[in-house]
Amino acid sequence: MHIEVRNIFHEFLTESGPVSVLEDLSFSVARGSFVALVGPSGCGKSTITKLLSGLLQPKEGEILISGERVINPRPSIGMAFQNPVLLEWRNVVKNVTLPLEIVSKSTTAGKRKMRAQELLELVGLTEFETNKPSELSGGMKQRVSLCRALVHKPELLILDEPFGALDAFTKEDLWNTMRALKREENFTCVLITHDLREAVFLADKIFVLTGRPAKVQNSLEVDLGKNRKITDLYSVKTSKIIATLRKKIEIGQLA
Repeated sequence: MHIEVRNIFHEFLTESGPVSVLEDLSFSVARGSFVALVGPSGCGKSTITKLLSGLLQPKEGEILISGERVINPRPSIGMAFQNPVLLEWRNVVKNVTLPLEIVSKSTTAGKRKMRAQELLELVGLTEFETNKPSELSGGMKQRVSLCRALVHKPELLILDEPFGALDAFTKEDLWNTMRALKREENFTCVLITHDLREAVFLADKIFVLTGRPAKVQNSLEVDLGKNRKITDLYSVKTSKIIATLRKKIEIGQLA
């Protein structure tokens, strides 16, 4: 397994005392696969991303990536969030190259720019590489954010609700973009989402979490093939998958 999450317990301290967020959480992710985590709102999904990235350490348990225990932030991980957080004083291509300037300082400026341009071409933003973030739409900004997360060729990409603030049509367009990036870059991906359609369209496997404190209550393989289309989301087969996930989440809220 590329990622192994083993018996994780985690809590946050509040004025009224400790609040348990994760309880005996365990799951594994195969190399090169795309998995999604879904569950009730507030169950601790975003906390899992911080633990995977090394930004937090669990109270108990361990996380291994490529056999190595995660004890601090790793340069081999890319992250994209709901808010793209682009730097207004840098144009698009320079926003994308930023991680390379931090983790690959020996790489020349020319090579960093070429890598950024490769990704911008994949997401259809070649003609906007000199624009400032304020000159882009919300969907375009998120495309830049995805390119920035992938520019240093991470072994793991973590997506924390990256499409949550976008309208329905822009979301679907970006889902197709995400699948195109996955085909070309072949990274392992963990997606956090509240959108069950998004999870089904993007993921190979979906883990369903219980309410807080969260643990994996169930998992589901998504058998829609590698060349799935948006229209597949309106099939009877997909509707049954989404209905099953919704039911499991409802049960998980009571767990």
